[in-house]
Formats: sequence, structure tokens, C-alpha cells
Amino acid sequence: MKDISGTTRICGLIGNPVEHTKSPIIHNTLAEELGIDLCYGAFRVDDDKVEDAIKGAYALNILGMNVTVPYKSRVIASLSDIDPLAKKIGAVNTLVRTEGGFKGYNTDMPGLYRAMCYDGVDIRNEKVVILGAGGVARAVLMMLIEKGAKEIVIVNRTIEKAREIMEEAYKFADRERQSIKAVSVEEFISDASDKEYIAIQATSVGMYPNVDCSPCEDPSFYEKVKAGYDLIFNPEETLFMKMVRESGGKAYNGLKMLLYQGIIAFELWTGEKVSDDLADKILQKMKHS
Repeated sequence: MKDISGTTRICGLIGNPVEHTKSPIIHNTLAEELGIDLCYGAFRVDDDKVEDAIKGAYALNILGMNVTVPYKSRVIASLSDIDPLAKKIGAVNTLVRTEGGFKGYNTDMPGLYRAMCYDGVDIRNEKVVILGAGGVARAVLMMLIEKGAKEIVIVNRTIEKAREIMEEAYKFADRERQSIKAVSVEEFISDASDKEYIAIQATSVGMYPNVDCSPCEDPSFYEKVKAGYDLIFNPEETLFMKMVRESGGKAYNGLKMLLYQGIIAFELWTGEKVSDDLADKILQKMKHS
């Protein structure tokens, strides 16, 4: 067990609930492996205490915080600064201590991108389909624009919501080389083109305990998918992933995204660079936890 002393820097997660989190595994293992005097915990914060929690964390000289649901947008009002990507996304999951307050970052989407790079999936100039049109889908969309995806299709049951985030995203896209469309599942399937897509499942459908469902259960959808990412990590294989694999595509869950968003936060707090070998070691530990 790690020794904690008067010089130990504290980091932690705020949200509600937080008891299920795997983040302490990531950060405490990183600190131990890299010889950094840092300890990471989880703090459940009630809905009416979010601002107090941020002010209190700063007053207590806490080095940095992660933020999980339902506070990723709520915390923005309590920050002294915000990273441009986090501002575009409209959500913050990492707070970094600076002079005068915390600066907010979104490491979820850089974490997803780093996970994709780890898996050898390059989205530059690629065709990508996003399932969903909520906050996570919006964040994925901003990341895809920033990283140079060529064609992005937002597929959602409520087409109006898909069009809403499409219109917002076009403010940041390069209209000459990036195409963004919003369609229904039926429209996507009926498209007669022979294009192959990277698919990102950005809804909570299929998460434990409701493991026998997917936002799209039509096999024809998966015939267009060469690689699929489900941002859920429990269960380890979702129905979405199973259907991707059954159609011949490669499928991945959200565990590596969780790992890398934590690693990027740790790097922001400490200035250390985490190697792929160490990342893989922690990934195995997370799988066995």
C-alpha cells in the first residue's frame, strides 16, 4: 500500500454516483509506477454542492480533479479558464490547478482518439457514422471534425436532434473537405452506395444490465461497418460489438477510451508522459478488476 505523507498531492473524481469508478486504478497505479507522490480518490457530490466542491478543492490545494456525470457541463461556470476543445464540446471532465482557479479540459475525446490510434484505426479522411445525437455524440462529432474525418453521418431515431448537432458542428468544420449529414437508420441502410464506415456507438443502449439491445439491430446496418467502437465498457462485448464482428468488422469497447482519458488527465496534472507499455499494463489491471 502506498505511503501517504504531508507532501502527497491529492487528485480525485467528483460526480454522483462515483462508487463504481475505475479511475483510482488508473491514477494510483500511474503514480506508483512513475514514482510520483500522488493519491487519487472518489468524491460523491450532491447536486446542490457542485460549486462548493470546486471552490473547496481549490482551497484545499488539490492538484486536479476529474468530473463525471451529471456535472460535466455544470462545472464550467466555476472555472477560471477552459480549453478550446472543451469549450466546443460544452463539457469538461478534467480540472487542472492554475493560478487563480481550475482550468477545464475534455480528455474524453482525446482519449477516444488515442485509443483508436492504439488499435490502428486512423480516422483522417475517413467516413464515420455516429449512432446517437446526445451530449456524447456531440463530443464525438467535434473530435472527428478536429481530427480530419472526411464524411460524418449522424444516425438517430429522432432526426431533429441529429440535425441540430449537425448544424452546430458545421460552424467548426472545413466545409470544402468535410461533409456532415444527419439521417435516420432507415435512410442510412437504404443508401445504395458501397461505402465502408467506422461506426461509433455513442448512446447508453446496451449498457449493463440491459445487455441484449443495441441502438440498431438491423444486420444491414453492420454490412457497411468495417470497424465499430462502442463507448460502453460494461459488458465487455455489447450486442453492437457482436453484430459488427458477425458482419466481418473489427469491434472495440470503451475501456481503452476510459484508460486514455485518465492518462491524458494524469499527464496534464504531472507533466509526465505515459508510455504505451505502461498504458497496456494498466489496461490489463482494469480488465481484471
